[in-house]
Amino acid sequence: MRFLLDAEQRAFANSLDAMLTAADTPSVVRDWSRGEHDSGRALWSRLAEAGVFALAVPADYAGMGPLPVELAVGFVELGRHAVPGPLAETVAAAALLAELADPGPAERLLPALVSGEASATLALDGSYALDGDTATVRLALTAGELRLAPGHGPVRGCLDPARRLTPLTAGGELLSAAPPVGHALTWARLATAAQALGVGLALLDRTVAHVGRRTQFGVPVGSFQAVKHRLADARTALDFARPLLFGAALTMAPADVAAAKVTACEAAYTTARAALQLHGAIGYTAEYDLSLWLARARALRAAWGGPAECRAAVLAGRAARP
Repeated sequence: MRFLLDAEQRAFANSLDAMLTAADTPSVVRDWSRGEHDSGRALWSRLAEAGVFALAVPADYAGMGPLPVELAVGFVELGRHAVPGPLAETVAAAALLAELADPGPAERLLPALVSGEASATLALDGSYALDGDTATVRLALTAGELRLAPGHGPVRGCLDPARRLTPLTAGGELLSAAPPVGHALTWARLATAAQALGVGLALLDRTVAHVGRRTQFGVPVGSFQAVKHRLADARTALDFARPLLFGAALTMAPADVAAAKVTACEAAYTTARAALQLHGAIGYTAEYDLSLWLARARALRAAWGGPAECRAAVLAGRAARP
């Protein structure tokens, strides 16, 4: 099946691409990794102005959604530019709050998430929260209850230096005794899959440009058959992931989204391995911008359910179908 974006969706993607290119996101990522968040928060506000976070929020709470296809379009561009911050977590938190039986928490918290005045993180059953030290809305699910965490613990490292993990402080205001966790997980996986696809596309573009410039034996490295095969395999994996992503965005079935997540993340990981090998020693250096996407591909692969967990969700979903 072939999925084509309409003119409005393509314009949205192009506008985000232009804005993020001008923002010099590699420098923003490096600032975020050092705990300097001013440039990241400024970029966050611009993304909110572009409507990125409103796509997961119903109009009743100042949003424009839910529009999962458009959100996937936007998050591909966020991944392509390696934008830091709790992006998927804010989407998951927004989707969760919007589905609570009591509209009070949504009415209080969602408008600020839509406008970019606030960001959110979410920890499920004692797991670490991404950027709990910078997020202004910290949601913790413990023993089936959703609470607004009053604080966070010490920052811990991650495969990606720009992804800062923190445990959330126990207790806090009770928001729901029966939150729709599966709904939030589905949105988080969709956003993560879209980011991973964007990361893979950026890695492929950068590697194609690199092997076209680098020469050996008087000819570009990219002219070697072995190099062409590695890049063709990466391109095929990414092209296969794209329709799964947008197909899942259309259905929003948990099994479909899990399939899209594992496929996009594995495609990005495959592309990252090829990019690292074809760049040679420079690909290992943290100072080289490629490292920002390499680290992100590895981290997204494990975020919101690794390959084994997502494959299990696909099988469970298929078994449940009549």
